[in-house]
Amino acid sequence: MKAIQKTKPESGFKVAELERPNYGPDDVLIKVRLAAICGTDLHITQWDEWSASRIHPPLIYGHEFCGDVEAVGHQVTHVKPGDYVSAEMHIPCETCYQCMTGKRHICQNVKIAGIDMDGCYAGYVVLPKNQVIKLPESLPPEYGACLDSLGNAVHAVSKGNVSGKSVLINGCGPVGLFSIAVAKALGATRIFASDMSEYRLNLAREAGCTEALKADKVNIPEYLHEVTQSRGVDVVLEMSGSPAGIRSGFKALAIGGTMILFGIPKSTIELDITTDIIFKEATVLGINGREIFQTWFLMLELLESGRLDIQKIITHRFPLDAFGEAIELVRSGQSGKVLLEP
Repeated sequence: MKAIQKTKPESGFKVAELERPNYGPDDVLIKVRLAAICGTDLHITQWDEWSASRIHPPLIYGHEFCGDVEAVGHQVTHVKPGDYVSAEMHIPCETCYQCMTGKRHICQNVKIAGIDMDGCYAGYVVLPKNQVIKLPESLPPEYGACLDSLGNAVHAVSKGNVSGKSVLINGCGPVGLFSIAVAKALGATRIFASDMSEYRLNLAREAGCTEALKADKVNIPEYLHEVTQSRGVDVVLEMSGSPAGIRSGFKALAIGGTMILFGIPKSTIELDITTDIIFKEATVLGINGREIFQTWFLMLELLESGRLDIQKIITHRFPLDAFGEAIELVRSGQSGKVLLEP
């Protein structure tokens, strides 16, 4: 099979020809239909400081996909060959305090397929049975390949309880764009989107935001207080990781509002905790991954019901061996969600 592999601890990648992986009694062998590129894969390709501290080559990377069950171990009963599936690629240990108290998605010993073990940028991927979820046949594979990333957005937006509320989404990368569509599906009244890129702001309009704001042209807190009768927005979804964006989001947040933090800053940042959190009595929530499998079932219900439409956020599709061209497009910022076909 072809695979995208990090073979050495340096910038770059290899389109490799490898043997189909073996599987054990509790494993599922899946033939990949489509995969999707995440920003993490750009970090791995460029071999930045985080990658050097986490990745141990050789590694097949990629952690967003859908596919068809090729074979199962003899202890697997919930899926069978031919089933259309995806998988939760955060693999919990099942024995730590978080796992044993219903918080497997924040397992303290988590392993991530495509980061800590071989992933899905290949013809086939092997995963433990408990990670695999069957998909409805009506779900387009273009959507099925995006469920990991879309699940981040569903988890974040659902924790904000956005129904009947005004929302600011800072950062219009793919997860931010998905968050716009999810907020709309879950009943947000007004959805403001902020980014520095006009290309991504146009995608935000396509995704269904009420108004797209260019962060370097508009004083976002002042503007949002003006259009909300000095209240501010009820919920801020911070998807950028930008220190300036985080501070701006706190300033735009209404008293008693909810700040959802998903974007990851590259370093520590300074906040006015007294004014922007304590005196506002703000609720501040960090979001990591997807709840296993609560987020998945909510996400699939939203998609199957037709309330959630992500078609316009998926902008490009490449064959797997054109990974170099695809990852360069992601690096340029001139794309929404980018798919790969083995």
